[in-house]
Amino acid sequence: MQKSTPAGRPRSDLNATVFAATLRSVRELGYAGATMDRIAAEAGVAKTTLYRRWPSKGALIVDCLLDAIGVVPLEGETRDAMLETAVRWAAEKIGEPGVGAAFSGVFSEAINDPALREILNTRFQAPYLAVLREALKEPEQRILLIVDVIAGTLLHRLGISGRPMVEEDVDALIAMAQGLLR
Repeated sequence: MQKSTPAGRPRSDLNATVFAATLRSVRELGYAGATMDRIAAEAGVAKTTLYRRWPSKGALIVDCLLDAIGVVPLEGETRDAMLETAVRWAAEKIGEPGVGAAFSGVFSEAINDPALREILNTRFQAPYLAVLREALKEPEQRILLIVDVIAGTLLHRLGISGRPMVEEDVDALIAMAQGLLR
């Protein structure tokens, strides 16, 4: 007897397809123009499929960013070396097509959306803060400042110029962040 397979897109591919469509839509249309309708059409899925997994565009963007960014690499023997790899990694990730715009958009939207702010805090920021705090052996407030300086500077540059930060400026940002460990 032949087993039937469920109709529709295989689940394992759905997130990858939706995340690619999300970043493509944000890159082409900006955060505001990348609506759930547009993302669903770009991904070739029904809008209800998106809303079954993500209650809002902001929640979808957070999961998309977590997927695109991945785990922070903390390579090296010293705190300075670990922080350097983390800053270079962040600069590279924020410079990827659609990622910086998605970051900026979701952060801006969270200012007036407490539910999205909570998602950003618990699902996005808290895990990165915990990893950095453990690796760098610094109090949470200091790690939060370091993250604010790095992410804020990288996103500001991208927002003002439309381009990722150049290598020389990444080097200066690393030195500035390392200075916060002193």
